[in-house]
Amino acid sequence: MCRNIRTLHNYEPAATAEEINASALQYVRKISGSRDPSQANRAAFERAVTAVSDITSELIDSLVTGAPPKNREEEATKARARAAKRYGS
Repeated sequence: MCRNIRTLHNYEPAATAEEINASALQYVRKISGSRDPSQANRAAFERAVTAVSDITSELIDSLVTGAPPKNREEEATKARARAAKRYGS
């Protein structure tokens, strides 16, 4: 359920609003236990996604690191290699 929650800090280029929103959506889905909320809960669900997106953006913008930014393609290649080793494909 949480496959879109990724590390968003210290990448070049920086995380986009879409990536932050996708992670917020997955987080809210996970903690609410609902992929598609009922009509009665939809407004609360959407407010939660917006709030998590906003605070995530604020957090990412305020974090400081001395490490060089990571490259998304290189990190994806490493992840695929780890998965191939783990799952044997």
